[in-house]
Amino acid sequence: MGTPATGTYTAKLTDGPLEGKTITTEFLESGDPRPRLEIPADAGAKRYLYTRGAGLEFESSEFPERPTAVDYRYLEAVFD
Repeated sequence: MGTPATGTYTAKLTDGPLEGKTITTEFLESGDPRPRLEIPADAGAKRYLYTRGAGLEFESSEFPERPTAVDYRYLEAVFD
């Protein structure tokens, strides 16, 4: 993951098994939101794969060019 200097944003999970949940994640070192997220399931060796959607929210006065929230859509479950 990026360094704390890159900042964080809220990832809003819009569908799939984690629909309606939000998580805080870090921007890439380039300052862009992550194109995809791998979220571990509560139990077992399963991860949920989410990809970035089109929805963006901007509310930061410190970094007005960076979104404070980004929508993510469910892609698939990955089993180890």
